[in-house]
Amino acid sequence: MEQKHYNILISGGGTGGHIFPALSIANALRRRDPKANILFVGAEGRMEMDRVPAAGYEIKGLPVCGFNRKNLFSNIKVLFKLWKSMRLAKKILREFRPDIAIGVGGYASGPMLKEAQKHGIPTLIQEQNSYAGVTNKLLAKKADAICVAYNDMERFFPADKIILTGNPVRADILESTVSKDDARKELGLPSGKKIILVVGGSLGARTINESIATAFDDIEKAEGFVLWQTGKLYAEESLRIAEKHPDAVKAMPFISRMDLAYRAADIVVSRAGAGTISELQLLGKPSILIPSPNVAEDHQRKNAEALAKRDAAVMILDADARGSLSKELTALMADEEKCRALSENASAMALRSSDKKITDKIYQILQKNA
Repeated sequence: MEQKHYNILISGGGTGGHIFPALSIANALRRRDPKANILFVGAEGRMEMDRVPAAGYEIKGLPVCGFNRKNLFSNIKVLFKLWKSMRLAKKILREFRPDIAIGVGGYASGPMLKEAQKHGIPTLIQEQNSYAGVTNKLLAKKADAICVAYNDMERFFPADKIILTGNPVRADILESTVSKDDARKELGLPSGKKIILVVGGSLGARTINESIATAFDDIEKAEGFVLWQTGKLYAEESLRIAEKHPDAVKAMPFISRMDLAYRAADIVVSRAGAGTISELQLLGKPSILIPSPNVAEDHQRKNAEALAKRDAAVMILDADARGSLSKELTALMADEEKCRALSENASAMALRSSDKKITDKIYQILQKNA
């Protein structure tokens, strides 16, 4: 029997944490069927509108944006954009006629999947965090399946719809075969020192940058060296600070070869986004997580706690980071046993082949509804 080439819609975005899993799922679908017709739907003006076409996929944008909890009057405009997005979502469904709609979180996935469910189109949700977002909780009731990365998600979703798959991550990070020494050479890092990779996301994180800046003297004394992704917002100021510590720091606004950076690093200091945590688990990297307090439902703290309580990462709250990062980091650099335990425990939490597991579930739903 001739294989059917399905129309598959993937919606969501807003941050790399949503976009990387979405692209991983799309790539896995393409590997399964190179003729699958895949359309992305994102939010206008957000990073998916550039990243998705760069990866070779078509994307349509909705004018949707998030609610402003501080200024309720500004939400009149938000409600108008939501209404407009629902109408556009209906038009996209009519023209593209998807066989399934997949939501990965982010502003666009709400109106797009809601509209798909209203029209009887099967839906699958991919929830990256240990604490489910409001949109996914609302969509879960009518979803056909919910793919999650943590245990105990029955608190948020119907138990019979949950599948523990893990979060799909960027393939180049997992597939890199470069040795630690070669990665260091390529990045221009010293070979005989403990390398600390510090990342706060593509835009950067003020708390992480200010906290690491106070630690350079201690790191230098402890024979360490920092590869510092400052983020574009803080590049100028951070590069000036780094110039004063040439033997302890290499600063750059953005690291394009994260596969090399991870390979070179002995310890990672990072925010606690779901995608980053999945990468740290899959690579078995000892880490210090500083959750961002500026995210919905404080989900990064809950992500970090899920690791910290299993001794799979060290967690420092954002409010404490400036005072305690230097001490915690130098203590970890000196404690080989602790680093080994963090690495082993993080590895034990890793869920592998997530993109394949999610794709298998998508095809199961498609074939059931064929």
